[in-house]
Amino acid sequence: MGASKTELFSKSELKLASFAKALAHPARIAILKLLLKKQQCICGDLVNEIQLAQSTISQHLNELKKAGIIQGTIEGPAVCYCIDPKEWSSMSEILGKFIGTAQKSKNNCC
Repeated sequence: MGASKTELFSKSELKLASFAKALAHPARIAILKLLLKKQQCICGDLVNEIQLAQSTISQHLNELKKAGIIQGTIEGPAVCYCIDPKEWSSMSEILGKFIGTAQKSKNNCC
């Protein structure tokens, strides 16, 4: 989306779109599932588990980090990634409200 159009949307709409974009690829879902299971991983571990190229995993990690869902800390020559608990909670709340809105609607489609 062009930067000039973002002012048309609320902060919560922009945040929801950012989370949705970050979740919109099966490799990113696999990365998040692995990080939730193991608590933290370095990129090499993710490559071994998910069996995608290191550069591909790095691109997906970058998207997740850009959305704020994960964070990384440098440990020697490697970067250790984990779920950002504050953003995970925020994402859960925002997605829950959005999905809950549709569930509360009593309108029939068409």
